[in-house]
Amino acid sequence: MLRPAGRGAPGPPQEVRVAYDFRKFLIDGAWVPPAAPQEHQVVNPATEEVAGLISLGGTADVDRAVAAARRAFDGWSRTGLDQRRALLERILAGYQARLPEFAAAINAEMGAPMGLALKAQAAVGVAHLTALLEGLSGFALEEQRGTTRLVHEPVGVCALITPWNWPINQVAVKVLPALAAGCTMVLKPSELSPFSAALWAEVLQAAGTPPGVFNLVNGLGPTVGAALSAHPGVDMVSFTGSTRAGVEVARAAAPTVKRVHQELGGKSPNLVLDDADLARAVKIGVLQVLTNSGQSCDAPTRMLVPETRLAEVETIARATAEAAVVGDPRGEKTTVGPVVSKAQWERVQGYIEKGMAEGARLVAGGPGRPAGLTRGWFVRPTVFSGVRNDMVVAREEIFGPVLCILPCRDEEEAIRLANDTPYGLAAYVWSGDPARARRVAGRLRAGQVHLNGAGADFGAPFGGYKLSGNGREWGLHGLREYLEVKALLGAGA
Repeated sequence: MLRPAGRGAPGPPQEVRVAYDFRKFLIDGAWVPPAAPQEHQVVNPATEEVAGLISLGGTADVDRAVAAARRAFDGWSRTGLDQRRALLERILAGYQARLPEFAAAINAEMGAPMGLALKAQAAVGVAHLTALLEGLSGFALEEQRGTTRLVHEPVGVCALITPWNWPINQVAVKVLPALAAGCTMVLKPSELSPFSAALWAEVLQAAGTPPGVFNLVNGLGPTVGAALSAHPGVDMVSFTGSTRAGVEVARAAAPTVKRVHQELGGKSPNLVLDDADLARAVKIGVLQVLTNSGQSCDAPTRMLVPETRLAEVETIARATAEAAVVGDPRGEKTTVGPVVSKAQWERVQGYIEKGMAEGARLVAGGPGRPAGLTRGWFVRPTVFSGVRNDMVVAREEIFGPVLCILPCRDEEEAIRLANDTPYGLAAYVWSGDPARARRVAGRLRAGQVHLNGAGADFGAPFGGYKLSGNGREWGLHGLREYLEVKALLGAGA
């Protein structure tokens, strides 16, 4: 798809042809140029070629967007749930009509294979919209308790800062509940994957979102992200990204005592117990790590297995990793695309080298690009075994297609090692006995536990313990994060 240069600020030279040109920001219902133009090239990680252009904003752009959201808040906050639900339904219809366009954008901006981009990356937008609409059908903003009436009101102007790895997923789980709650907002997507967010803005605009209710400003975290987090006109900041960056967001927000919601890193354990279907559990566990090139915060990157069956586990894991098709994300047979950037590729390579230096045994993959690929930020699907839980590769989030297998003596050691992590976003348990799986899950310090390969539930809360963040997203649990509760005492029976 060729998006002509005329959409943004003055177009690039005629010889520079890009598929995406989003050098304007959506502020107060109109696409406007940045206060001080600073062009940024977005690189396709599979080809290392420029895929499109955006502008990087600054504090003046943030001020304009926050002011627009503040002006719009009074009117939008006083709308009823029926009006907000109607807007979400129009957004759903508009989004579904453009689903292939979103998949193509995600494929270009962060290298997701087309099958994944269409059936998962883009499709989750429909799933979250549907789940929230279903939840709203039985939700009330007011409830009577004796002579006290509890009123749920929007928290105010929200700053929404989203990552690059699941771009539409993270935009959807912040924008949709904020709209439903009656909040107004400023979205800052990642500069690495901004195209899908700009298309999302177009859908919201076409659906009739009132001016100023939704605003979009592109930029870098240390500039636009920091300005939004510290802005006195912002009542809440919702951030998804690394724990390190989340700490900085919280620090910036602290002086204005705004609400801070964070979904941060993970190092999720996958407990394969001794009575599990080993072949199924290990194969699915490896595939879950390879999905999205390992760039998922809840990926089960630590596989805890019975030490007596370690050789079997390694054989299955090796075969699964080596069967993955790594390459051009536009190819029909490709299952693993590149990681998002050169910096991310170098980070993952550093961890692979570190694991080897620490004494982890390489079962599959290793450093460098896969055979035959000399261009693009592709990583060999890598499996380490004999990993100790004190190794760097077992402690830190790698965010690449790298699995660590940790042998355990028994169930108790598996639970202990699973919880021995600074993170607590997700966990996975496999057992032939459902009651045993539930019992083990109850002892794990994580916000979500998947039992025997259970998939996503878009109405269930998503969020973590410990350094994985605070608060919850998805469904009505996500909606409540954007609401204040007011008690009207003596309001009648």
